Amino acid sequence: MNKQLIAAAAMAVLATGVSLNAAAQETVRLGNLKFAHYGAVSYIKEIAPKCGIKVDEKVFPKGPDVMQGILAGELDVGTTASEAAISGRANGAPIYVVAGFAKGGARLVAGKDSGIKSVKDLKGKKVGVTRGGIHEVLLDAELGQNGLTSKDVTIVYLAFADLNQALLGKNIDAMMQSEPQSSQAINKGFGVEVMKPYDTPIGEPVRTMVMTEKFYKEKRPLAEKFMRCFLEATKTFMDNKETAEKYVREVIFKNQISKEDFYDAIGNSPYAYDITPEHIQITTDTMAKYGTGKMAKPPVAKDWVKTDLLEQAKKSMNLK
Repeated sequence: MNKQLIAAAAMAVLATGVSLNAAAQETVRLGNLKFAHYGAVSYIKEIAPKCGIKVDEKVFPKGPDVMQGILAGELDVGTTASEAAISGRANGAPIYVVAGFAKGGARLVAGKDSGIKSVKDLKGKKVGVTRGGIHEVLLDAELGQNGLTSKDVTIVYLAFADLNQALLGKNIDAMMQSEPQSSQAINKGFGVEVMKPYDTPIGEPVRTMVMTEKFYKEKRPLAEKFMRCFLEATKTFMDNKETAEKYVREVIFKNQISKEDFYDAIGNSPYAYDITPEHIQITTDTMAKYGTGKMAKPPVAKDWVKTDLLEQAKKSMNLK
């Protein structure tokens, strides 16, 4: 009898260990950025328990840093502009694009006294941009189609968080900035909009959600749960702007941006979830044309844009 009790106890311990291991495997390691249009992705961690998962979010300063986190094996999923994803894939990052999560999110803003009213007016001026992001690609494309090159302007590379201060201090004349920072510069009166740079072949750039190949292939059930949770978070923000505004302003930005900043920002960077290989291919071709991203070999979009998880999740939630 004692032997039976001991055996039963041992089995219980083993079962507990297995269940603990299973629980540990239900954590998704997410790399994200601090922008208004990345807010729905952050919100995933808030609703993750009811999705049957846990999300461990790590916030990075810029997209290429997310790629470094993936290469270091620290992340399962990452969000970034398409340029960083494309550059990452070109240089060996084992990733798939699995969804989009926002559109737009860029604006060319000039100092209020700079006299800059068009892209052609940038000639001879100092223009701030963050290196290695879609904004650099858009700036190159805008200069190119207006008969200018990066040699016709002085490019000043700064972090997104430092661009506004540089424009305010007149250390730069204009900036290709993200949201909500570009809206903030305009609303505070030290910046004026020159244009939204969506007239290049890229159109409105779609922000990309990427998964590691390992996570996509080897943890399929967890990947499916995560994708459904992403769609639920995104639909919540798309359908309930007050929830989105409250979360982004209070939780992500700690009340450092106004309601006006938020709504102007999301007006220029609406939440989304769809993405196509065609969009990624056009972006890749534009990068190759202007030499942005230092790609060893430009990747072919149809080889690594995998939207099957997204389509499956959309179908389960009756979304189009």
